[in-house]
Amino acid sequence: MSAASRHDILAAFARFQSPVLGRSLGQIASTFLPFFALMAAMYALAWLVSPWASLLLAVPAGAFVVRIFIIQHDCGHGAFFRGRAANEWLGRACSLFTLTPFANWRRQHANHHAVWNNLDRRAGGADIYSTCLTTREYAALSPWRRALYRVTRHPLVAQVLLPPLVFLLLYRVPFDTPRAWRRERMSVLATNAALVALFSALVWLAGAGPVLLVQLSTMIVASIIGVWLFSVQHRFEQVVWSRQESWDATRAALYGSSYLKLPRVLQWFSGNIGFHHIHHLVPRVPNYRLEDCHRAFAAIGGRVPGLTLGQALRASAYQLWDEDADRMVRVADLPPGR
Repeated sequence: MSAASRHDILAAFARFQSPVLGRSLGQIASTFLPFFALMAAMYALAWLVSPWASLLLAVPAGAFVVRIFIIQHDCGHGAFFRGRAANEWLGRACSLFTLTPFANWRRQHANHHAVWNNLDRRAGGADIYSTCLTTREYAALSPWRRALYRVTRHPLVAQVLLPPLVFLLLYRVPFDTPRAWRRERMSVLATNAALVALFSALVWLAGAGPVLLVQLSTMIVASIIGVWLFSVQHRFEQVVWSRQESWDATRAALYGSSYLKLPRVLQWFSGNIGFHHIHHLVPRVPNYRLEDCHRAFAAIGGRVPGLTLGQALRASAYQLWDEDADRMVRVADLPPGR
């Protein structure tokens, strides 16, 4: 556990909780300009060489979509600009590239920040990436429901097959949005309408085949990377879960969220979101200041276990929380009969 108190930590972070206009504008430029250039190059390859040649750039284009999502994420927390309107308009603009309705996602994400790693306030069944069952709950399931749990959380299914469906299809309907959330439900419809207009214009300019290939390949890559990042930020071997009576926001942030130590180039594309323990503790810190906060945290004696890239790639195997052992386990680790 960190020796630093919450008061000490927040005092050390105070100077980092305001956005810097120049850095925000610089991040917009360094993200959108290369992204648009890559998309133009993909369409040029599709026109001049072969539609399939555009796939050569799908991975870097998808990585930039992840970076765009981080900007949208900051806007959702009111962290990218000082003004609310600027955050909202940029967040909506980002949603046209991430396919994620801004207002609806923002409110759902706020709920996530309120209950993360609290065993008594877990999200509903639609969330398979930041929540889990306990070993006792898993053992109490019927055989077919245990099988369904294993299948839906198998890395090939959860990390490869489902992510594109989440962004391409699930986000097109307010499937888990309460009817009372009228503004959020409207944001889904408005985003869909804007996407129809945008893609209709692209089809008119470039043709249906190239648009389908370019946009789908880019979004498939982005969704797989993005969902993997979100998953590993909340479910890994060393993570800590607590019951309501012992849940503490500081402890949940520092030990219920990962410090993912990525190579520099991956850290850049993921917008420093690997410092997720810092983000959960102070969500209003812009992504480009998270590393500064992490250094300030270390300077006052704060320590959290880091997650290497190798450990992160293996983290999806940990699917259950063992309350007796106080750690995440794999289904394969359970004794026979459980």
